Amino acid sequence: MTPRAVVGGLEATGLVEVTDDPAALDAGGRWAVVLDFEGRLTAARFADWAPWFPAFDDGETWSPVPADAWTSSLDETSFRAGVEDIRGRIAAGDVYQVNLCRVLAAELGADVALHGLHRLLAAQHAAPYAAHVFLPDQDVDVASASPELFLSRDDDRVVSRPIKGTAPTEDGLLPKDHAENVMIVDLVRNDLGRVCLPGTVEATAICATEHHPGLVHLVSTVEGRMRPDAVWADLLEATFPPGSVVGAPKLAALDVIADLEPVPRGPYCGAIGWIDADERTADLAVGIRSFWRQGSTLRFGTGGGITWDSDPAGEWAETQLKASRLLAVAAG
Repeated sequence: MTPRAVVGGLEATGLVEVTDDPAALDAGGRWAVVLDFEGRLTAARFADWAPWFPAFDDGETWSPVPADAWTSSLDETSFRAGVEDIRGRIAAGDVYQVNLCRVLAAELGADVALHGLHRLLAAQHAAPYAAHVFLPDQDVDVASASPELFLSRDDDRVVSRPIKGTAPTEDGLLPKDHAENVMIVDLVRNDLGRVCLPGTVEATAICATEHHPGLVHLVSTVEGRMRPDAVWADLLEATFPPGSVVGAPKLAALDVIADLEPVPRGPYCGAIGWIDADERTADLAVGIRSFWRQGSTLRFGTGGGITWDSDPAGEWAETQLKASRLLAVAAG
């Protein structure tokens, strides 16, 4: 099948080049971008961009994946033990919050791409940062229904909208969710402050409620003005991985993630979207609510932020909530 990307409501075709060099993102052209949680950048420059309409997509159909076909990198017992481990580290003063995740896996038929699943997601699980990036020569096939903005850029203005706090309904949001969100706002402000002009970084909204299919989130907005000398490599180095899917302090939380999570996250919790080097604009989403394919294996990630107030059973239930609707889409 032909390489393509659907990002920002546009379908990109006519692949020109693929690179892992962030310097290219300032050199010209419009790029589809997938950045793995582990830091592997795949940027594809396409010649042709046109509005995408799922009803007219001639991609392949989707063979349903039954709900009982999935296995998890952490079962319930292991995940709940991980929550207790993190609570112990918080009590010791090592961290304040850690995002603990698990990766689900199911087998697909040979040579099954995610075009059909992407169409189903668009029809049944609308998301503001929906995307599909298919680059077969680079083993990239990611279909995302992300609701979370990692970075938006318009010239020197950069915006991040971290999500922390999830519940089935608004009245299910807890004080813990609000505290979690505020901690991550501080982290994102610090990250952007490394690459923005002094005095320009501010939180313009804190803990706003957003409704998405099957759940609600608390969302904050942090923005700033980039330094004139700053380029994409600087911005990504300062802010990646997204703070909302790591924890605080970020470096200490990354160490805990490496200790407790048995498999790489891959595109999950990374960044997916587009960058226009000529217009100096971009939208990169956090790679949550995302499926990706490795050979004949389909993967999906789910997780949540752990604080001292976290209840292990409740945190497991939150990962189930985040996954259930999307796995139902994959099951047809």
